[in-house]
This record gives sequence, structure tokens and C-alpha cells, in this order.
Amino acid sequence: MIHREKQKVVLDTNVIYPVIVRDILFWFAHYDLFIPHWTEHIFQEWKRILIKKGISENQATGLVERANYAFPNAFVKDYHFLTDQLTLPDQNDCHVLAAAIVSKSSIIVTNNLKDFPESYLKTFEVTTKTADTFLADIIIKYPDLALDAFLEMIKYKKNPPISPIEMLSIYKRIGLSQFSDQLTLLL
Repeated sequence: MIHREKQKVVLDTNVIYPVIVRDILFWFAHYDLFIPHWTEHIFQEWKRILIKKGISENQATGLVERANYAFPNAFVKDYHFLTDQLTLPDQNDCHVLAAAIVSKSSIIVTNNLKDFPESYLKTFEVTTKTADTFLADIIIKYPDLALDAFLEMIKYKKNPPISPIEMLSIYKRIGLSQFSDQLTLLL
């Protein structure tokens, strides 16, 4: 068996909230294509957004609990001490970088790249990628496994059912165009 180095990655709230992005990220993590990490702060923010969008508090809590149950080692603890020592354009994002440092993650997946200056993150050996770039990179590195994960995810989409081609069209429409293009090449 070929050993592959799995990247440790912190998932920011803005890539966990949209269900369509979260689903594929979680399926890729389930297939061991990367190791996900998140914090209490990230999930509190996710939960607030869910409730604001009309999900009940019980449903929102259930989603958070299921994510932590599915990936029990993803929850980063003991990062609080670092947040006050870090400097980012938005101080409210320091917990994300702190989580990356503590979990030894090399990537923060976020769609807010401007909030994480590349030169500053380099000092901690951390970089950022958008969800689109991150997912496209996974497909390039692990095409067969990524395709298997995608197709299995599609099997579970039953309300309503959706075809792989329809799903790719949705990805393209929501801004995951590199990812959609890479997957299209595999079908």
C-alpha cells in the first residue's frame, strides 16, 4: 500500500456553513483525503448562522454534535492562549490561526483570504486556500479516491435525488468552478 501524507487542515466557518460545500469537505475527510480541524469558536459561529437562517437550535446543535462525532479528533482544544498573541486584520479570526498552529495544520480553508495575510501566516508555516482551490487540489492529488467519495456522496442525496452532472453544475454555480472542472474530467 502506498503511504500518503494527509494534510491537516482547519476549516473556517465560511466553508462549513454552506451545506453543499460542507458535504463534500466532510466526504473527502471521511475518505481520509485530509484531516479536518475546527474549534469551539468556529462551531459556535456556524450554529449562530444556522439559527439565523431558520434552523432550530436543537437541529443546529445536532449538526454540530454529528460533525464532532464523525470526526472526534477534529476538535482543537487549548488554543485560546495564542489568540491574544496573534495579529490579523480581523482579530476575531485569530482563533482560526491559533487552531492551525496548535493542531499543526498547514492549511486554513477559508473563502476570506484577505483576513489571513500570506506573509504573516508563513511565519507559522500555514497557508490559506479557498474551498475551490483546496478541493481541486485534492482531486489532482487523489483522483480515484476523490471521485469515489464524490460518487458515494451523490448516492446519499435522495431528497431530491441528484445526478453527478447536476451536482457539478451546482458546484460551478456556487463558485467551485476549479473543483467542478477537475471532477468533470474524471467522469
